[in-house]
Amino acid sequence: MDKHQVITEGELDVEGRFIDASNATLFAVAKLGNQEAKVIYKPVAGERPLWDFPDGNLAQRERAAYLLSEGLGLHLVPFTILRDGPFGVGSVQEWIEMEEDFDVVAFASADTQELRKMVLLDAIINNTDRKYGHILVDLNGRIFGCDHGVTFHADPKLRTVLWQWAGEEFTAEEISVLQKSIEIAESILSDLITKEEIQALNERSTEMIHAGAFPYPSEEWPAIPWPPF
Repeated sequence: MDKHQVITEGELDVEGRFIDASNATLFAVAKLGNQEAKVIYKPVAGERPLWDFPDGNLAQRERAAYLLSEGLGLHLVPFTILRDGPFGVGSVQEWIEMEEDFDVVAFASADTQELRKMVLLDAIINNTDRKYGHILVDLNGRIFGCDHGVTFHADPKLRTVLWQWAGEEFTAEEISVLQKSIEIAESILSDLITKEEIQALNERSTEMIHAGAFPYPSEEWPAIPWPPF
């Protein structure tokens, strides 16, 4: 039995709540047989309505970000599913263990291939909330991104603390990722986000392919989410 099966089928036992989160964000343990897996459980019932994200729900966008990351071969989002739990249906995401003294600001300022992949994914999904606290590095040094509830909007909303590659030319591999996002978006995301949002994703990827470089911050809205942590 692998961890994903435990998260998918196990009984969720809520052990705590992240009080600083704007929406209900619960720490839980999935238990199946004699195995356990730590998770983050975000019930739809605990979501605060957002005027600029009126369609669907945040949990669906969390799942959509995971599926697209996997479909593009980036593997940057922890295993995330939609399932029932003690407070109803929500997103359930694998918990990533980190070193307590990890300096995420210093890490996020570096020039690494994994961070560059995250920047590409954020540009594709139109992430409006890539904060330092949403960048995770596990005990083996593998990078993940979390908190993708405010993504995939049809209007340009990219906000991130990762702008070090702005204007830098895409590699051939990155162009291939952009092309693939256009090819697979509808088939894997149609049950999770709107047709308009999928069309906008395809248009973003097409524009980036034509530009041949990572986007610059917009002059029409804040480039960095606030607070940045």
